[in-house]
Amino acid sequence: MATDDSTRAPEGGVQSVDRAFRVLEVVARLGEAGVSAIATEIGVHKSTVSRLLASLEEHDMVMQTHNRGKYRLSLGVLRLAAAVPERLEITEYGHAVCERLAGKLGETVNIAVLRANTAIHLDQARGPSSVGTHNWIGEQTPLHATASGKVLLAALDADTRKTVVDSLDLHRYTEHTLTTKAGLTAELDAAVSLGYAVVVEEYETGLNAIAAPVLDYTGKTTAALSVSGPVYRFDATRMRAIVPDVLAATAEISEKMGYRESFIPSA
Repeated sequence: MATDDSTRAPEGGVQSVDRAFRVLEVVARLGEAGVSAIATEIGVHKSTVSRLLASLEEHDMVMQTHNRGKYRLSLGVLRLAAAVPERLEITEYGHAVCERLAGKLGETVNIAVLRANTAIHLDQARGPSSVGTHNWIGEQTPLHATASGKVLLAALDADTRKTVVDSLDLHRYTEHTLTTKAGLTAELDAAVSLGYAVVVEEYETGLNAIAAPVLDYTGKTTAALSVSGPVYRFDATRMRAIVPDVLAATAEISEKMGYRESFIPSA
């Protein structure tokens, strides 16, 4: 009936859209959140939040974490973010550089950005040796167990970094994964000093990676470029040998993003 539609319009129309966006903002700010926390943040009943989350999950905007009952942003958000010019610039300016680097090194090259306490991969280039490599585009990977994640974490100011590290679930993916805050913090400090980060079978057994920061026009880290490959050919010695190539690639993309000084790591 018309009167019923009219009565429901505020809840089912503009008001629901507004509340849905507020839910997304809360989840984005907190990294992950449960129904009660979101309801408190936006000032509505938990049943309303549950309905909004169900709709957002259906449209792939949020997903439940391993600890069911909490939600985090999902890949549908990435599809929307891909339309933002600033993010398009990273892939637009960086793709050719990634393709060239992948061709030279023979391995897989990715560009990732920090989102909701995870690293989200926006672009990928595959070298001639990486046939059959997993497609990482659009995937979320943990900050503490990946080279890109460590670079993105290391770039945060001290207070923000501590807050994020304290909030992370330092899940053990392999026997080599760092699962202590002290160990992770030490590696982040090393990444700042060196200008790059390395992981050796920390996220996947048999997979190694090295990453370095891409800077925007203000000199802040806006993304991380990583090179990954199987441990049998992409070992620690090989990763050390390609450091100049990785840093040259990130410097080139940074300059395309408006940064006018090459990134020079400390000795």
